[in-house]
Amino acid sequence: MLTEDGKHLYVSYDEYHKLIEKLAIKVHHSDWPFDTILCLARGGLRPGDILSRIFNKPLAIMSTSSYRAEAGTVQGKLDLARFITTPQGEIAGRVLLVDDLADTGHTLHAVIDMLKSSYPAITELRTAVIWVKGMSAFTPDYSVELLPTNPWIHQPFESYDAMGVEQLLAKWKI
Repeated sequence: MLTEDGKHLYVSYDEYHKLIEKLAIKVHHSDWPFDTILCLARGGLRPGDILSRIFNKPLAIMSTSSYRAEAGTVQGKLDLARFITTPQGEIAGRVLLVDDLADTGHTLHAVIDMLKSSYPAITELRTAVIWVKGMSAFTPDYSVELLPTNPWIHQPFESYDAMGVEQLLAKWKI
């Protein structure tokens, strides 16, 4: 649900999963025969996992981080993992790169540049995200929603960003 001022988008678990399913349909309709899904952790983990299951493709994972300050609401220095975790040796062939959103586009540009220079066995690379913000300098191959007002997206699992074990124990009265 987008707030009236357009500054916040609140997404329920049901809506989040529906959006991932719509993303899967867009990828399917492209008739592109990819070999592997590479998700960017953390935001791309959930969409990547679901797409991996739907398409029955191996899931590779690359860790990235840029939103760490203020419970994950302030973008900081971009960190890219040096290695990719994949069940089939080194990542190769046609790769679908999955993240949750193209915010500024900085992360996707940096990852693609790194993949092109460090993984020559990747023969073709396409990108898929749920959301693209209007301010993004990156246009993914597949996306579900364009957000021209650049709202902050409140994803359903974000409550865990500010929850520690002590709060969890108190919640469950353990």
